[in-house]
Amino acid sequence: MFKFAKNSKLKRILFLLLLLVYGNCFAQKTVQDQRTWFAYIGQWKVSEKWGFHVEGQLRYENHFDQNLQNVFRIGGIYFIKPNEHVTVGYGLIHTYSASADEFFTENRLWEQYQINNKWSKNTMTHRLRLEQRWIEQLADNSTAYQNRFRYMNRNLFHIADLKSDKNQIYAVLQDEVFLTIGENKVNSKFMDQNRFLVGLGLNHNNKLRLELGYMNQYVTSSYGNDAMNHTVSVTLFHNLDLQKH
Repeated sequence: MFKFAKNSKLKRILFLLLLLVYGNCFAQKTVQDQRTWFAYIGQWKVSEKWGFHVEGQLRYENHFDQNLQNVFRIGGIYFIKPNEHVTVGYGLIHTYSASADEFFTENRLWEQYQINNKWSKNTMTHRLRLEQRWIEQLADNSTAYQNRFRYMNRNLFHIADLKSDKNQIYAVLQDEVFLTIGENKVNSKFMDQNRFLVGLGLNHNNKLRLELGYMNQYVTSSYGNDAMNHTVSVTLFHNLDLQKH
């Protein structure tokens, strides 16, 4: 349907977006910090065409002194093809505010399209996601609304088999850009944030993947300095087949 991997024009656009993000880092004052993220991402398939998305994330300050954010997502998946699907879901996010010394709540709807392209033993994933965000404002007990678009490019490069091809070691190279759509009170900047990740993973029979990586998260702000978070990322991916065979 789409041949992203062979589209040189798309590659040039993505490269320019990365230059824009990191060009902004050096063009203005950026506060840097360290983080540790833990995530479980499950895809539970119940039939040939339908499945569920189940996700939980815990995000901490580097020394685990403070829980900074908790993310929970659920969704319904429709498989267009085995390697291509769309998802519609809901997210509940609690984020710590240092200035208020308490957590605020975000309710989020999200819709996404994802396609996986395999070449040899490697995989390239393209994911496009739209988000509708309702974010609690602690200062005046109101709610701010934002529309956001996200594009993720994710690459898995096979390194070696362990005893059999059911257990593999692979490398991860991933980048995701977040773009603000329209006017809002959350972040008036068009480039909301960017997440670049590099790491290693262990794949067990394409059912379980454990990944350890470094993520460079660059976050823009309308109200203060931008932030660059150097993040240790630990993620468990779980593909569960609940079909009756």
